[in-house]
Amino acid sequence: MAPPPSFFDTPAPPGLTGIKAWLLTHDHKRLGLMYLWAVLFWFVIALTIGFLLRIELMTMGRTIMSAGVYNSAFTLHGVIMIFLFVIPGIPAIFGNFFLPIQLGADDVFFPRLNLLSWYLYMLGGLLAIVSLFTAGGFPDTGWTFYVPFSIGTKHNVPLTVFAAFILGMSSMLTGLNFITTVHRKRSSAMGWMQIPLFTWSLYATAWVQLLATPVISITLLLVIAERFLSIGLFDPAKGGDPILYQHLFWMYSHPAVYVMILPGMGVISEIIPTFSRKAIFGYRAIVFSSMGIAVAGSLVWAHHMYTSGMSDTAVFVFSLLTFLVAIPSAIKVFSWVSTLYKASIEMTPPLLYALVFIYLFSVGGLTGLVLGAAGPDIHVHDTHFVVAHFHFTMFGGTGFAFFAALHYWWPKMFGVMYDFRRAYIAATLATVGFMFHYVPMFILGLMGMPRRYYDYLPQFSRGNELAAVGGLLLFCGIILMLVNLILSLRKQKRIVAPANPWGGCTLEWTVPSPPPVHNFLQEPHIKEYPYDFSDILKTPPNA
Repeated sequence: MAPPPSFFDTPAPPGLTGIKAWLLTHDHKRLGLMYLWAVLFWFVIALTIGFLLRIELMTMGRTIMSAGVYNSAFTLHGVIMIFLFVIPGIPAIFGNFFLPIQLGADDVFFPRLNLLSWYLYMLGGLLAIVSLFTAGGFPDTGWTFYVPFSIGTKHNVPLTVFAAFILGMSSMLTGLNFITTVHRKRSSAMGWMQIPLFTWSLYATAWVQLLATPVISITLLLVIAERFLSIGLFDPAKGGDPILYQHLFWMYSHPAVYVMILPGMGVISEIIPTFSRKAIFGYRAIVFSSMGIAVAGSLVWAHHMYTSGMSDTAVFVFSLLTFLVAIPSAIKVFSWVSTLYKASIEMTPPLLYALVFIYLFSVGGLTGLVLGAAGPDIHVHDTHFVVAHFHFTMFGGTGFAFFAALHYWWPKMFGVMYDFRRAYIAATLATVGFMFHYVPMFILGLMGMPRRYYDYLPQFSRGNELAAVGGLLLFCGIILMLVNLILSLRKQKRIVAPANPWGGCTLEWTVPSPPPVHNFLQEPHIKEYPYDFSDILKTPPNA
């Protein structure tokens, strides 16, 4: 019996052909792939810029770029990584592709709005590129656009800020779509406690996207108004308050940290039980901890501002809340490790990346408690300790979860398998490189090396040399990983993937690889518990 035509062969809406079938598509799966190629494009650019920055810091003085170019490249790296890769990466790609399937639906609730979200994302990226070639060049403010520098610099801040505003609109529309889809489109047989954990994580993330993103949107518009209208809201020379900007910025940007990490946690919550052949430990605890992180993470923004002159009472409250928000994350780590305990573990590239994620994210979380306590934070604030912590959490967390998701769902998205040997080599290179790249930064930060600086004192030389070597290994590992995945698509070397190559038990593994245009060939069977492996264990996973 011939397999049904996949979504690659059947455009939605019907009647379109060629490039129009993609550019005007309403199919959530096609949009997921369009996001995939766009996000990977931006990721490689930001990765290359970050590698060049590390080469510059390898030696004292000028190495490959001037101080002005360094500041602009530093800003460009941050803007692209945060707004074009880390925040949209997992929700826009894997959320779009798999959330409706995991809910037993044929598409998201607002398919046209979904297409608009993609165009807004592309427009935001295009404006960021255009700002490089317009008067003043790319801004040198860093990705935070801190005032009063961002309202006084001669570089082209308004266009880049407006690009970030457009990207925020795309994020809000995606969040609105996901919330509505979960409430209105999931199978009538699927109750709240039958929803897979990846979808739960996207649901919690969507609420943060919808409620917190308007704050940064308004703040960015105020920066543009400051530059063009001189209203004096943030400029102290005109009676404004630059600390107000920091409050407004971090009221979004700290919840945005959980927009970045929560979907990654959802990915890990799918991978761990699949390759443990065992139901996830503490399903309800993980669900409630996801919602708890979304709520509590929105209340701790001012722990970025201990050195700004806040009252002792405010410092105490925000420090306490910061320690409390660590509890839901710890519940997830405990549940993942408990699932692995005495399990029938099958090692695969997705599981390897997931295990690396658990370790790196745990280190990032524990060092976050150092920064959450006001006393230690005063000493390491704005040093390389903060850089290392941030990258352990965001890149070691969200980045490696993204790599795990790529390897986990690649066979389902494209219907092909990749080379395991190259995948293992790439994962090992990336992990070793990551450790050598960022661990020296913790030490440099404790020694007092400030972040954002173009040059440094002689006592910081050895740490920066080690970090550069680690950066090279990390860069090579990631490039090898991407090359391996892309090579799997070559027609002459394709290894066709079965419908369920890993032995997963959520609904996406019950449909063909790649899925048909309407996802399901028949009404999906909803299990009482989404991680019930009893049927899977009776048959080989590749059957």
